[in-house]
Amino acid sequence: MHRSWKRITAIFFLPLVLSGFAPRSDDVFKSPARFSWSRLTPSELKNRSVGLRTETNAQGKAYFTLDGHKFMIVGGSIHYFRVPREYWKDRLLKLQACGFNTVTTYIPWNLHEQERGKFDFSEILDLEAYVLLAETIGLWVILRPGPYICAEVDLGGLPSWLLRNPVTDLRTTSKGFIEAVDKYFDHLIPKILPLQYRHGGPVIAVQVENEYGSFRKDIEYMDYVKKEHESLPHDLEALLKRGIVELLLTSDDKNGIQIGTVKGALATINMHSFIKDSFIKLHTMQSHAGQENDKPIMIMEYWTGWYDSWGSKHMEKSANEIRRTVYKFISYGLSFNMYMFHGGTNFGFINGGRHEKHHIGVVTSYGKNLCLVDYDAVLSEAGDYTDKYFKLRKLFASGSARSLPPLPLLVPKTVYPSVNLSFYLPLFDILPYLNKPIILHTPVTMENLPINNGSGQSFGLVLYETSICFGGRLFASVHDSAQVFLNDKSIGILDENNEFLQIPEIQGCQLLRILVENQGRINYSWRIQNEQKGLSKVVSINGILLKNFTIYSLDMKMSFFKRAPLRILEACSRDLSRPCLLLGNLECWLFSHGHLPAPTIPRPLGISETELSTQEHTLTGPGPPCTHVADVQLGLHVGPDRLEQGLSESCCLSNWHYGFVFINGRNLGRYWDIGPQRTLYLPGPWLHPEDNEVIVFEKIEKGFYIQTRKKPQLQKCSKAGPGLPDAAGVSSEC
Repeated sequence: MHRSWKRITAIFFLPLVLSGFAPRSDDVFKSPARFSWSRLTPSELKNRSVGLRTETNAQGKAYFTLDGHKFMIVGGSIHYFRVPREYWKDRLLKLQACGFNTVTTYIPWNLHEQERGKFDFSEILDLEAYVLLAETIGLWVILRPGPYICAEVDLGGLPSWLLRNPVTDLRTTSKGFIEAVDKYFDHLIPKILPLQYRHGGPVIAVQVENEYGSFRKDIEYMDYVKKEHESLPHDLEALLKRGIVELLLTSDDKNGIQIGTVKGALATINMHSFIKDSFIKLHTMQSHAGQENDKPIMIMEYWTGWYDSWGSKHMEKSANEIRRTVYKFISYGLSFNMYMFHGGTNFGFINGGRHEKHHIGVVTSYGKNLCLVDYDAVLSEAGDYTDKYFKLRKLFASGSARSLPPLPLLVPKTVYPSVNLSFYLPLFDILPYLNKPIILHTPVTMENLPINNGSGQSFGLVLYETSICFGGRLFASVHDSAQVFLNDKSIGILDENNEFLQIPEIQGCQLLRILVENQGRINYSWRIQNEQKGLSKVVSINGILLKNFTIYSLDMKMSFFKRAPLRILEACSRDLSRPCLLLGNLECWLFSHGHLPAPTIPRPLGISETELSTQEHTLTGPGPPCTHVADVQLGLHVGPDRLEQGLSESCCLSNWHYGFVFINGRNLGRYWDIGPQRTLYLPGPWLHPEDNEVIVFEKIEKGFYIQTRKKPQLQKCSKAGPGLPDAAGVSSEC
């Protein structure tokens, strides 16, 4: 049946006028009636039968119901794998106190199955514990299990061993890919089944794949998903035949909706702002012949900001813009999920990347709401309230039939004594203590190394060594960045756009060393298919192939450091301008002993200091109490300001440039002096009272001190660090 745009627009927006909710002010609501749909909690619905469904009123307006009750999804994304387990409860309580009723999370296959057939659902990866905790707090849950998730994580959440030779065609009907998904879901889905709504749990919906409409590599891939095909365990069938009974969703932007949808799943949309044309397009696609507007509109991802990348400017989105858009969602009765409510941290090497003429990595502090500063997140990386948070809370409170929960207290922050890194070991000196190296005729990428039960290496660095007896023009195809050495001396860098380097004339034979780092596999677009990291098999000088390589896997796991005998650091005049490990001690104390000052509480407009100070909540999640040791930010003096806080510019107080920080065996992530991120978040629960081991792996030039701070820092400019290219391809004045 033909439908004109005017008719569709009238049908879609008519209920707004009839219900008396024509927008007048984007500050508060005059009536809580519509928003009261969102106040159902898991504890209130004991007798369950039909779960999340859709109905249509007399005016033709569709809406969600939960066991027959009108229901609006007011969701926020918090990824359990980006938040210390000890802080799960704190972050979820703050989500609820802001006025949200649902938490959404991706499930990262690459973290749960780093080695083929070896699954990890422990500690920060304990999905079941996270979902059950959300239920006890009173939140519903929407799960997004992929297998591809994007999420700005390495390879979009797909395990790197899928890139081993022979390479599997990712996100297609390729037999190798489908079989791998099948085995993963055989392990994952049984964990989800008892958590579903109709089985007494809080999970009300499950997403099928993710943004496939933007991928479009295999036109038959989603066709297989739509058909009842028994021989291929495609995504929809893979979920249904394993017992998923809750509402299924797909998620795409306006350009990918039609390609990314699956028959039997509700299509939802991702967007950065309130755009009527996008809703009309989704509404048109959802409508069946002879039926008008029989499915509700849901925004699966309303982007509260955008993620930052190394060497690029910090991305910002105003709190007023967020409030105005959310006001419109609620006014029109639209369910929505804010991506992200709390971004958390890309601990370790889990960050993804993108490609714009060259590789650009995502920074350590995640986010489409990069949580480095209060004005750019709903909830900051450290769990602090922001202007966005209070504006949303005020908006939600004005439209809610019930009072919102009280505000949880903030996690304390403090400053500890500076860390003096008094021991060191050059990287090349540690090699004899590592696992036996791999000897190959020609080099292979890290994914194809014969280690980890045939799964290769997922993250970190790889060192390739071979003997050369002449100089000339070196050719090597590296991904993502490589430092080149003759014996211990640095002679240059290589990357995907710089594959040639002049090797000086040498006397006799010397050791050529190429240290390659995976800076985060691309997480979006068809380029994920070619994201092998390390050296390709062709390495030559003057066209002569180099052979007989000794290869060291440097995955930077704790077993790596336990093999390193550290010796006393010599005078700072010693040349340590090459990769090295540095060891120090961070001295901490218990917050409960009263040694720490009162936590700094941000108080944006619209919230009183009295309201903040009088709210009470127990902030003890699973594991040790989270307030035993206060959170801090580590400042490694990365960036242009070398004289900050009165520090004199001497050789012993030189900047750090590029590397990673490990505290008590936990990898806090990458730092890089091109910015915009200048500090690393250190959660208090990961610290011990008194002594804490600090290890820094610095790739360029050593520093000596690490300072702690209460607040994170950004730099407003980008610059190329010594010995490494500018990741963004542009530089501004620092």
